[in-house]
Amino acid sequence: MATYDFIFDGLGLRGWCGEKTNQSMSMEDLLRSRSGSTEVSLWDTPFPSLDTLNEACPAIAQTRNLTSGLESGFLGVKDSLKVVIDPITQPLSWFLNGALSMFETVPWWLMIPAMLLLVFFASKSMKLVGLVASFILFLAFIDHYDYAMQTLAIIFVCSLICVLLGVPIGIAMSRSDGLQRGAIPILDMLQTLPPFVYLIPLIFLFSVTEPKLYGIAIILYAIVPVIRLTNLGIRLVDKDVIEAADAFGMTDRQKLYGVQVPLALPNIMAGVNQTIMMSLAMVVIASLVSAPGLGVLVLRGIRNLELGVGLVAGLGIVLLAIILDRVTKAALARVNTSQN
Repeated sequence: MATYDFIFDGLGLRGWCGEKTNQSMSMEDLLRSRSGSTEVSLWDTPFPSLDTLNEACPAIAQTRNLTSGLESGFLGVKDSLKVVIDPITQPLSWFLNGALSMFETVPWWLMIPAMLLLVFFASKSMKLVGLVASFILFLAFIDHYDYAMQTLAIIFVCSLICVLLGVPIGIAMSRSDGLQRGAIPILDMLQTLPPFVYLIPLIFLFSVTEPKLYGIAIILYAIVPVIRLTNLGIRLVDKDVIEAADAFGMTDRQKLYGVQVPLALPNIMAGVNQTIMMSLAMVVIASLVSAPGLGVLVLRGIRNLELGVGLVAGLGIVLLAIILDRVTKAALARVNTSQN
């Protein structure tokens, strides 16, 4: 006798439930029947989950029916989704392939000076340039230069797309309370989903050899901070400044680009910093679906139990994280200084 038989018998739903088939008994049920006791104590009463209710009423679906139905539904619309999504996302594959090709093709004696010039332009700090140079030369010295460049290429493309998409979305949210109310639950969901979950539907939609598979996962995971902080930065602009702009007869577009965005730039730059950091974190996980870079070495260390390979690759990721974090924070400090 199932635990919750009394519910369906008491409501007269036994006919709807149908006859119970012979089901395999658990060891606990077998021991209970052998001892002659079929009643379940209040302490041991199971939660009325789908599987537990199915034991009393076979008409109720089991959990495996729910998950298999969800999978069947997704596979049913897979082809239609691909027809729509493939043309839209194909440029992402082109950009990723182009960036990877450029970062791998340009010789080190051109790439490293170019990166150091970019660091100096962003920070105006020779000390930071020296730190970045020492980290990159160390990675090159241990033969991790190519892997590091692949990781930087992916981060460059995905972070750039996050900024190009995230800043306008954040601006639109700041100008519409209704849009903000509708977007916040979506952003909350994107921010709380485990990183591996992003890969599950994408594996069914795209081939593992397509760069857009991991590119979309990285963008979805990393775009949230720049949207949130752009929206917050513009909303925090002093109302007195907005009233002064209105008094000078500025249009909405002039107020946005001449007043609100410049004053919100520190918050926007903080969002860009967080987006870059989250892109780096997701690149390592995306190595599971053929994303190149240092994550491949980390995955190799895990799969083959090569402790040294995994630790050295992890150290390389830490060095890249320090480089990206210090450079973006130095650029943010310059923005704050110029505004003050």
